[in-house]
Order: sequence, then C-alpha cells, then structure tokens
Amino acid sequence: MHGYSKNTVVAAFELLVERGLLEPRRGAGYFVRSGTAKATTEDDAGTLGRAMDIVWLMREQLKSRPDVLAVGDGFPPVEWLAEARLDKYHHKVVRTGLGALFRYGHRFGYEPLRVHLVRKLAAIGIGAEPHQIVLTHGANDALDLVIRYFVPAGAAVLVDDPGYYPLFGKLKLAGAKIIGVPRLPDGPDIEALERLLTQERPRLFFTQSVAHNPTGSDLSAAKAYRILQLAQRFNLLLVENDALADFKPASLSRLSALDQLERTIYVGSFSKSFSAALRVGYIACGDGLASDLADLKALIHVSSSEYCERTVDVILSEGHYQRYITRLRSRLALATEKAVALFDRLDARVFARTDESLYLWGALPGVEDSLPMAEQMLARKVMMAPGRVFRVDSEAISPWSRFNVGAVMDPRFEAAVRGSMSR
Repeated sequence: MHGYSKNTVVAAFELLVERGLLEPRRGAGYFVRSGTAKATTEDDAGTLGRAMDIVWLMREQLKSRPDVLAVGDGFPPVEWLAEARLDKYHHKVVRTGLGALFRYGHRFGYEPLRVHLVRKLAAIGIGAEPHQIVLTHGANDALDLVIRYFVPAGAAVLVDDPGYYPLFGKLKLAGAKIIGVPRLPDGPDIEALERLLTQERPRLFFTQSVAHNPTGSDLSAAKAYRILQLAQRFNLLLVENDALADFKPASLSRLSALDQLERTIYVGSFSKSFSAALRVGYIACGDGLASDLADLKALIHVSSSEYCERTVDVILSEGHYQRYITRLRSRLALATEKAVALFDRLDARVFARTDESLYLWGALPGVEDSLPMAEQMLARKVMMAPGRVFRVDSEAISPWSRFNVGAVMDPRFEAAVRGSMSR
C-alpha cells in the first residue's frame, strides 16, 4: 500500500521488537508494547536529589543530551580531542599484526605499548621497566584491580575528600571503611593525615597529586615529601591516580617520581587525552606486584583489549602526538584563564588557581548548598555537578561544585547563573 517491500517492513518490525517497542504475537501480528513510554524514559527517572547516589553523576555523564549544557562534565570538550583523528589509525593498527587481533592479548598487555610507557613515565621522572607495567581497561579498571588485591571487607582506606567519586563507589562495593583526608589547595591536609594514620592504621591512601578531581589542585613539593615520610613511618601504600597527566607539565610534584614505585602504585590513562572509547589505562608498580595484578586481571578479564592498546601505541609512535598534546595543553591553559576570569566577574569563589586545570572547584555567590542551586540550573538546561557527589559523607552540605573549564565558557552558563542570582 505504501510502496515498501515486505522485507523492509519485516526488518523494521524486528528492529522495533529488539528495542522493546513492539511485541510479536504468533498468528496475530505485531503490537505496541504496553508501558513503552515509561520504559524509554527509565534512565531519566529521579531528580538531582539523587546526587548523593554515586551512580547518579556517572549516569548523567554517559547520556547525550544536546539541549543540556553539562558544566560539570568530567571530559574535555569533544572538539579538543577530535584532532587526535582516531579514524586514520585503523589500517596502521591492522598492519602491526592482523593475526594477533583475533586472539587474547598478553596478561600484562601489548608489549610495544608498555615499552612506550617506560619512556613516557621517564619524562615525568618515574623509572620503570616493561614488566612493571600492567595495561588495563582505563584508570577505573586499574583502581578496581588494586582494590580487589589489597582491600578486604572492613578494611580502613584513606581517600581525598572531596575526591574521585567512582572510587568511593568501588570501595563501598568492596565493603571498605572509607575515611576522607581533607583536600587543601596544595594537597592533602598533612595534620589530618597523620592523625588518621595514627588512629586507623590504614594500608592504602588513594590520592591524586596532579590535576586533582574535582578541585583542580596540584600537590606542592613540600607536602609530597611529608606524605612519603608518613608512608614510610606508618607502612602506608600510596595509590596515585594521574589520569590527567597529559594535560599538565612534567615538572609538577608526583609521589611516584619521588618514591620510584617503592611505596607508590601509579595509575595512568589515555581516556581523557585521546578518547574514553579506547579504554586504555595502566598500572606501574613493583615487579612482583605487577605480576600478581596481571594474574588477577587475567582471572577477571582474561586480557585487556589489544586492538585498543595497538591503536594507542600507533598514536604514540607518530610525531603528531607531541604536537597534539602541546595544542591540547595550550587550549586548556587558555580555557582555564578565561574560566577563572568568568568566575571572578560572577564574584564566585575558586578553590585553587592553577595555570591549567580541566576542573574548577567553585562556589557561586550566595550559594550555601550547591544541590538546590543545581536544581534551579537544571530548569535552565544547565547540568551541574554538586559538591555532595564528591564528598565521603554525601549528606554533608557543600557550597562547592565541579566545573569544566571548557563547558563554562558557553554563554548559556553565565546567563543561567545571572538569571538564578536575579531571582
């Protein structure tokens, strides 16, 4: 009747069945499923009141909503990363070994990439050999492996507070006792850290020295030395998450560079600087621990994605990589400068002022609790990341929020803030 072939119509119906919109009834035809509207909007259920739930912000970051400006986004703007041109590397990846792409990879991960990482780590002062590096499915998988290996149920673990909220979720899943170490603009509060080490005797401290998420702060050299002294005194392992290393100068203080992986476990990633879709991260640590973590990884995943690892290796092998990273840092520095100037115009507080930072930890004027403010901003199509999400105690009222320096330069953000302030 409408000029379509029967095969096209059947294929369309099968696609709608797969999406849960239709149901086939033998001998009767296809019928619209009841409750379809509810099913398609299930992911949007709830409000910002769920910000105390760690999964809430993770869900929000995985959504694609062009009509909503996500100023709390955890990733750089897509246009910054587009220059990486991942589309041009496939044929080069295939040439590196077609047969191996159809088999599981090595338990440590693709060896040429690990050799590359030895040089990359050396550039920031960390000495390591390929057998000390385990490739993972991004930094989050690396953290998960460390938790599975070291943290039994009930164990006390230290984290930055505010800090990386997916880590809190992983530790809760493991049944750990999570203890927050207050984060200051130049790193952890040393007095609080020493007091907690004395009282709790934890085995691990998960921290971010450089480009801290969410505060954007960097660890000072003085505090780095003091932390390592405490680690020696209290037999503490330091897990250093450096997922944003490509965005920051190599000269900044890193615990793993000062310690040379004696009491430190270094976690890196290419998700922020290349693409989150690649899911390539890594752990650098002592060789015995690296072997154990590689075995644990094999039990959980069999192997990581050698195709993705080969892709990263090809990118690192090209001269374009250094030029790309240089441009990425220049963009970030300019965006940071403009974002700080914007916050100053708005009379907002900025927790830490650095030359380049993907995140600003900011408090908008007159805001005592960023959660209700986030509700108001969402009504104006602006999605914030309220401070409670990043606190160990998610019930604690916080005036702070995480802001992405690339996203806040969209005129919609300033207009929404000024509109809320004028109410």
